[in-house]
Amino acid sequence: MKLHRLAVSGFGPYAEREEVDFDLLGADGLFLLHGDTGAGKTTLLDAVAFALFGKVPGARGDVKRLRCDYASPDTPTFVELELTVRGRRFLVRRSPEYDRPKRRGGGVTRQQAQASLTWLAGWEGEGHTRIDDVAREVDALLGMTADQFFQVVLLPQGEFARFLRAETAEREKLLEKLFGTERFLDVEKWFREHRRERRQEVERLGLETRDLVQRVAEAAAEEPPAVADHEWLSSLLKRLDEDAREAGRRAGEVLARRDEAERAWQDARARDERVRRVREARRALDRYAEVEPDLRAWAAERDAARQAAVVVPAQAAAERLEAALGTAGARERAAADAVAALGYDGTDLRGDAERLREESGALTGLAAEALKQDDDRRRVAHLEQSITTATRDLAALVTQLDEVPARLAAHRSAVEEATLAAARLTRVAGLAAAAAELPRVEADFAAADEARRDAVDGHQRARDALLRVRQERLEGMAVELAGELRDGEACPVCGSAEHPAPARPAPGTVTAADEEAAAAGEQRAADRRSRAERAAQELGARLAHLREQLGENSPDELEREHRAVSALAGRLEQRQAALAELERQVADAQDRRVRLERDLERAGAQRDELVAAVAEREARLERARGDFPDVVARRAHLSDLADALTDLHARRVAVAEHEERLAEQRVEVSRLAAGAGFADVAEALAAARPDHVVTALEARVRDAEQTRAAAEGTLVELADVDPGTEVDVAGAEARFREATEVATRASGARDEAGRRAARAADLGGQLRAAWARAEPVQAAFDELDALTDVINGRGQNNRSMTLRTYVLAARLEEVAVAASARLERMSQGRYRFVHSVEAGPRGTRGGLGLDVLDDYSGLQRPAKTLSGGESFLASLALALGLSDVVAAGAVLDTLFIDEGFGTLDAETLELVMTTLDELRAGGRVVGLVSHVDELRQRIPTRLRVRKARAGSKLELTA
Repeated sequence: MKLHRLAVSGFGPYAEREEVDFDLLGADGLFLLHGDTGAGKTTLLDAVAFALFGKVPGARGDVKRLRCDYASPDTPTFVELELTVRGRRFLVRRSPEYDRPKRRGGGVTRQQAQASLTWLAGWEGEGHTRIDDVAREVDALLGMTADQFFQVVLLPQGEFARFLRAETAEREKLLEKLFGTERFLDVEKWFREHRRERRQEVERLGLETRDLVQRVAEAAAEEPPAVADHEWLSSLLKRLDEDAREAGRRAGEVLARRDEAERAWQDARARDERVRRVREARRALDRYAEVEPDLRAWAAERDAARQAAVVVPAQAAAERLEAALGTAGARERAAADAVAALGYDGTDLRGDAERLREESGALTGLAAEALKQDDDRRRVAHLEQSITTATRDLAALVTQLDEVPARLAAHRSAVEEATLAAARLTRVAGLAAAAAELPRVEADFAAADEARRDAVDGHQRARDALLRVRQERLEGMAVELAGELRDGEACPVCGSAEHPAPARPAPGTVTAADEEAAAAGEQRAADRRSRAERAAQELGARLAHLREQLGENSPDELEREHRAVSALAGRLEQRQAALAELERQVADAQDRRVRLERDLERAGAQRDELVAAVAEREARLERARGDFPDVVARRAHLSDLADALTDLHARRVAVAEHEERLAEQRVEVSRLAAGAGFADVAEALAAARPDHVVTALEARVRDAEQTRAAAEGTLVELADVDPGTEVDVAGAEARFREATEVATRASGARDEAGRRAARAADLGGQLRAAWARAEPVQAAFDELDALTDVINGRGQNNRSMTLRTYVLAARLEEVAVAASARLERMSQGRYRFVHSVEAGPRGTRGGLGLDVLDDYSGLQRPAKTLSGGESFLASLALALGLSDVVAAGAVLDTLFIDEGFGTLDAETLELVMTTLDELRAGGRVVGLVSHVDELRQRIPTRLRVRKARAGSKLELTA
């Protein structure tokens, strides 16, 4: 993969379009990317990743906010990357999803994400315009995922520095992130979850079998055994079956004895019942002999009542007709009084009623007009009042509208003044804030510049001390070498095994520890100098920007102007609301004026029309009312008199009809009494009885006759029974009850034994089935449990390594081998990596140990003991080793290496640069991201990112 050109627009800190020519940058194989902190160096690397994969690495990708906040609304946000992969040159263009201001009005518009791929050389095709198609094409060409690309092309130096110093648990997390072993974690999780599910199933089956054992024991009425098996179950079922058969035999014997006692009891009851019936029959005949004289009187009374029954209803009808005649007479008299009260003195009731009703009908129309006349008079009065009120309101409204133009002009002038103030507020506020910040920035810059000078002087002193210590150590190297000589071992200088006159140490001899301490001090001083220079540079840039922004403006004048403008701008909404309210009130008043004028005109016309109609109708009504107050009163009188005459005529006809019907009914009552055999009506009524009395008499006669007949029949039927015989029914019943209780207990014992045996047999079958289901499940779980322990680093796994750790250990071993080759060259053969699979202390899992072997001492020590510069070398070697392992043969023509070069001394930096020269051999391009000044002198091709308030800019030096 070789990069040719990168273009960004509205992306990150780049407000406008910026381009990077990688062909020009990589002409020498090595270039430097540098600039101020926060200028946007890393954003260029993010842009490469976004163009290829549609996302950026690290935490920046989680925010998903890629558009420049201060880009112009018309500036689009996109990234273009031109590159060659596997001989195919193509252009990828991507735009993220972002919100841009609307071109018209307020608010924002959501710009959707877009992507396109265009072939330039080495391949013929139409390219792609869909995001999914572009992603698939890029993945196929690169042969790497986005995470792998971030690891091997954008070398994550900081992660590997942490990796060197990490404990086993933290190192495992970093390796998972670098190698993406989530699928092995999923395998471990799957086994644990599968084991948990199978364990739940085993526990469920075990609970089921234990529950069945408990239920079988309960059915057998005994305690469950500690360990239940098939032998226990078989013996238990056999014993219960034998108990059931014995209980059945005993129940049969007892039931036979109960049946014999029951037959004896029933026989005694039958004999006792026959004696009782004979005794009762004789008592009944005695009672009949006593009441026989009364029976004839009851029968005569019953017969007379039946004959008089036809006279009673006829007499009742006659009495009802007599009462109705009285009521009709009273109503006739009341109707006559009503007619007299209305002043009538005629005789032809029906004729006069019809004449009066016709006269009343003729007045119906005039009565309706009389009612309407009253309504119209009230409407005229209401219209007069409405016209007076509307005229007064219209005059007041016209006066108010005459004052409106002046008020509108005043409100509009106030709104315009506040609008201008709001437009100036942002600029004035910014100037006021800058004026307030200027004294503090000036003081901070003076202090930072003084600290920078002190840091430069301190670094120079530390560097001089380091050079002096190294020189003194070189001068005393003979003493250091002599200290390592051993009798019989060859001298590393001359090769002789004899050492006749080794150098002796003098007081104050410099050792390697002294040199390391001086180097560490020089490094600390260099770090302080770098921090001080960056701080002074940033404050200087900020100070220049503030002075340029303020110009000749006075801080006091800016503060006064800011307060005045803020006060006016703060009243903008209030004034706009007041103007809008006044305009609304004016519009409402004008609408109301139009309505009032229209209503006045309509009310006047209606009033004039009603006044004319009322005058014309009044003349006609005056002629029609006669001697009455009005037409309605006269019509009501005529109608009432006609109704009264009609009612009186009807009442007189009803009285005549009732008198005729009463006479006819009295003749019918006399005829019915004579037909029933009575001398007169009075005798018939005296013989009459109510229905319930007749029914009671009939029942007495019938019951007496039936009792006599039944008693005589019983005595004939039971002629052989002596009424004096005594039968012991209670004793027979007591013996039967006793036998029944014994039989009930025996039957209950038999049924209980049978149910217990059947229940135990049914549960025993279920228990055997549960054992059959549980045995293979338990065997499978035991095998899964052992395998899960092995995969998770327990049980028979003697290395205590999980599957994921095992995979990570294998990958770490590959990285360590590849990284050791580079580390040995960069450390001049002193260091190489050592990978260990041994378990750590206190049960820490093994497989992820990574130490360094120091050739100077021949000892293996933790990587965290390396100095700052050595740690950078080790992390760079690890990063390059990872690049070799993950790339796995893929041709990577472009690499980027992040910060860390400031920790190296000149000699070590030279070794690192030699290693980087090896990387760029064969056309490979290496980009370094660093703040180190010395690299600017060593690398002539540089890309500088300049930071500004309007957006970062790129500056190429080639």
